[in-house]
Amino acid sequence: MARLPRLTVPGYPHHIIQRGNNRQAIFSSSADYPMLLALLDENARKFSVALHAYVLMSNHFHLLATPSTPDGLPQMMQAVGRRYVRYFNDRQARSGTLWEGRYRSTLIETERYLLACMVYIDLNPVRAGLVRAAADYPWSSHRHYAGLQANKILTPHSLFWGLGNTPFGREAAYAEMVHAGTSPEQQLALTQSALNGWALGGDHFIAELQKRTDRRSVKNAPGRPVLHKALPGK
Repeated sequence: MARLPRLTVPGYPHHIIQRGNNRQAIFSSSADYPMLLALLDENARKFSVALHAYVLMSNHFHLLATPSTPDGLPQMMQAVGRRYVRYFNDRQARSGTLWEGRYRSTLIETERYLLACMVYIDLNPVRAGLVRAAADYPWSSHRHYAGLQANKILTPHSLFWGLGNTPFGREAAYAEMVHAGTSPEQQLALTQSALNGWALGGDHFIAELQKRTDRRSVKNAPGRPVLHKALPGK
């Protein structure tokens, strides 16, 4: 069965996952992390994609981004992927693929899942046992939102601005959200929706989204008509 095209709609936040082939490392030294970030920064600006959050892990990375055009996100990911592989292969004197196929992504309902997705992304290194606290990991967007360092690559979403009337208020409110963490159900929903390409949100969100695309937004129930149901994680 042919793969469905990615569900990409401008104006919606997208959760993106790109993994190394066979889960191999995609970074060989500390210099590789800022290189990938520089490519993301350059191409997010070039293709009008607002990057809200990220985490770079040893063999994969997550992004949370909102494209302004229908082709902006795939153009950004294609440009970043090709240039980073060329850079990585040159440094390692290797050839061939680095990525595990094409990147995975899906749309998420802003009000219900955007801040939860940011928290989920920030906590990846903690769940992996790399650090005890999200603020201890240098290759994520958490330190920016916690007020520990400025990061020009990021475009904070309006929901983050709504967390408080002052920078300190927003930072404190967001830090508390990260401290509270996400539920196992939310973690599963955020991961599986991105890997499988099905939109994540409530019934009304899915119904409205389906009006904007001919591509199915949610998976069909076996042997039954399409039902616009949210994935787990409410």
